[in-house]
Amino acid sequence: MMEPSPAALQIIADLLTMHTGQELTESRRWRIGSALAGLFREHGITNVEQLVCLLDEQPGVPPNYELVRKVVEALLNNETYFFRDKPTFDQLPNSILPALAKRRAHTRRLSIWSAGCSTGQEVYSLAMLFAEQREKWEGWTIEILGTDVSQRAIAAARAGRYSQFEVQRGLSVSQMLTHFDEQGGAWQIRDEARAFARFEQHNILEQFPGRKSFDLILCRNVLLYFNQQTRTHTFNRLAEALAGDGFLMLGAGETVAGQTDQFVPSAQLVGLFQPRTPLTIGHLAAAE
Repeated sequence: MMEPSPAALQIIADLLTMHTGQELTESRRWRIGSALAGLFREHGITNVEQLVCLLDEQPGVPPNYELVRKVVEALLNNETYFFRDKPTFDQLPNSILPALAKRRAHTRRLSIWSAGCSTGQEVYSLAMLFAEQREKWEGWTIEILGTDVSQRAIAAARAGRYSQFEVQRGLSVSQMLTHFDEQGGAWQIRDEARAFARFEQHNILEQFPGRKSFDLILCRNVLLYFNQQTRTHTFNRLAEALAGDGFLMLGAGETVAGQTDQFVPSAQLVGLFQPRTPLTIGHLAAAE
C-alpha cells in the first residue's frame, strides 16, 4: 500500500473536524489507514488518495454524503467501558446523587445527560446504580439520556448487547449476572436497568433540542479531541443545558481552566464542576 500524501490525509482530517469538531492532529494521522481499511475493501480501493477521489469524483456535483458519513464514523474514537475511571465514577453514588436527591426532593425528578456516550456503557453504568438502589428511588422519575454524534454507536447503545470482552471491562461477575442475560455468546442488558436509559444521535457542538435543563451532565474524554476554541464553544453548550445547581463531570485529563468562565471546580470532588452562579460557588456541603 502506497504511503498517503499529506494533502490527502489533510482532506480526511478536515472532514472529521467539519462534521464533529474533533481534530486529527498529525501525530494521530497514522491511524487513518487502519481505521478506513473496511471502507477500502468495500469500495475496492487500496489507498487514501483513491478514497479522496471517490468523495468528490464529479466536479460541480455535491460530495458523496453517504461516503462522507462512513468515513467520519470510521475515524471516531468509540473507546469506552463500564464504570470507566472508577475512582471518579464512584463519586456519583457516594456524593453527587445523594446531594441531588436532597436538592430535587420536592420534584422527585432527576435528569442526566451522558454527552458523547459512544456505545452506551456509561449510560448503563448509571442505570445499574439506580437499579441497585430501586427502593431508595421509589416514586422518582429518573431519565438518563445518552447522545453521540455517531449513528453506529447510538445503534449499538440502543441494542444494549455486548461481547464477552466488553462486559468484562469494568464489570464484576456479580454485576454481569445481575444486569445481563447471556444470549448466544453475547450479553444483553436486562430491562430493569434498560428502563432508565434512552439514546439519541446528537452533535455536542449544536444546541440541545428543547433547551432541557439537566441535573447532571457527564462529558468525559470528549473535549480531549477539540481545539481550544471548540472546547470553549462546547462548554457554552453544556452550560446552556445544565441546571444552575447541577453538576458537570469531565474526564480525568480534562479541565475548565483556561477554557471557559462558565464553570468552577468543585472544592471537594475530583473532575466535578458547577456553573459559576451564586448557588454553586463554594463547598459542596454548603450547597446541599
